[in-house]
Amino acid sequence: MRVLTAAQMGETDRRTVQEFNTPLGVLMEAAGQAVATFSRRRYPKAERIVGLCGKGNNGGDGLVAARVLSAAGVAASVILLGRSEEVKGEAAAALARLREESSVVVHEVTDEEGLKRAFEETGVIQTGAKPGADLLLDALVGTGFRPPLRGLAAAARNLVNPLSIPVIAVDVPSGWDADSTEQTVEGAFRADGVVTFTAPKLAHVFGYMTAGPVVVAEIGSPEEAIPEGDGLSWTGGSKAVAEKPRGPNSNKGKFGHVLVIGGSYGTAGAPGMASLAALRTGAGLVTAGVPRSVVDVVAGVTPELMVMPLEEGPEGAIALANVQGQHLEAMLKRITVVAVGPGLSQRGEAGAVVRQLVAGTKTPMVVDADGLNAFDGRADLLDGTGRTLVLTPHPGEMARLTGLTVQGVEAHRVRLARRFATDHQLTLVLKGWRTLVAHPDGRVAVNTTGNPAMSKGGSGDILTGIIAAMLGQYPDDVARAVEAAVYLHGLAADFATRAMDEHTVLATDTVMHLSDAFRYRVRDEDGLSWICGLR
Repeated sequence: MRVLTAAQMGETDRRTVQEFNTPLGVLMEAAGQAVATFSRRRYPKAERIVGLCGKGNNGGDGLVAARVLSAAGVAASVILLGRSEEVKGEAAAALARLREESSVVVHEVTDEEGLKRAFEETGVIQTGAKPGADLLLDALVGTGFRPPLRGLAAAARNLVNPLSIPVIAVDVPSGWDADSTEQTVEGAFRADGVVTFTAPKLAHVFGYMTAGPVVVAEIGSPEEAIPEGDGLSWTGGSKAVAEKPRGPNSNKGKFGHVLVIGGSYGTAGAPGMASLAALRTGAGLVTAGVPRSVVDVVAGVTPELMVMPLEEGPEGAIALANVQGQHLEAMLKRITVVAVGPGLSQRGEAGAVVRQLVAGTKTPMVVDADGLNAFDGRADLLDGTGRTLVLTPHPGEMARLTGLTVQGVEAHRVRLARRFATDHQLTLVLKGWRTLVAHPDGRVAVNTTGNPAMSKGGSGDILTGIIAAMLGQYPDDVARAVEAAVYLHGLAADFATRAMDEHTVLATDTVMHLSDAFRYRVRDEDGLSWICGLR
């Protein structure tokens, strides 16, 4: 699923109307229907719903939603910021149809005194014994708006934001720039859910618009009408790769053999967690290659895990001799994916081990943690040409790879990730708020799953194991395999947090919820794609 700018969304609408002969009114009708459907599904007990509508197309979507809700038996009302005669185009047609086909009361507001009165009359602001409204639809301004809000729109925001009434934003929360890549913005309406149309915009995937869901509704624009854009997409669109049932004549040899190389004295848990995650993600076989002194600890993680004892140096780290000459060939016999780095440490010859592994084999490889630190100041040695090479740095590790500060990495994440991936011809998973998956061809996918519960040791090791397992199962579809892995990791953590609490979730708890993540479907029974949030 592509991620669009506001201009690209406008181009999509224009092409849909002009080249594919779909009237704008049809798109508006579908958008309003989607808002009404989501509202009813999300708030089934809402009996009194108020649409706060502007005079443009966003307001038109809200007017359609109010009419549809009224037809479904909801006590709907509309607060229109402006006069009826000021509403133009398809929004005017939506207003006329609302008045013809329903008994919905439209409160026309032209000043702040009238605004407050309309809020009180509709129950948005509850006064006396009169029942209050149960839900507010924010349909003031949409994707094409450029902040800040002014006049009555700003006054409405100031009245709404302190209230407890749930708010569903139509397209974007009014006042939020659809092209913003900031996590938060000032001056916008709050939202408890967002319904957007056709494709997510930049702000939907990079911004924290709401603690509730963000969903995308298809309203009739054909795929051919959507521009390629800037090569930005959403990771959840790749989850489909893991949803095809396995064939009845399956066996462990068909789903990859992952070798996790890592661990050292004091950090045996990391390769164990990565291995467990690889098994839970569906790898046919998983072997942990760890220093001989920690073999028993790692072997105890789960009986399905095989272990490969490796020689170690005096400091408890893996020795270079393990990956030299015939030893490397023997180590990688029948291995389809290598994951190197979890718990490896930077002691002794550990860094040289990683560099030799990367240089000495074309076996698909995931490099994480101290595996990445082996290339501090030596990023020129990382070349994925003609092979599958996946790096999974957090901002600190990315800073060491590039010679930048962490602040420098965070300042231009998409640009930096894209450039590094294309320069080194590899797949880069840049972790953090909205983890990015950058591909050798310049495409970048944005991930929207995950939560603060993942801010604990071991989360990166789990991700490494998930990616390795997905590569083992889908070696011919590397891009989607990695994107799906990142999406599944965050989604499993979302399920774990819902079942527990973000303070108490451990990295291994996420592994236990991978089955929930695999069973989850991005698109719900109403045809809405859930970009953020669980249903």
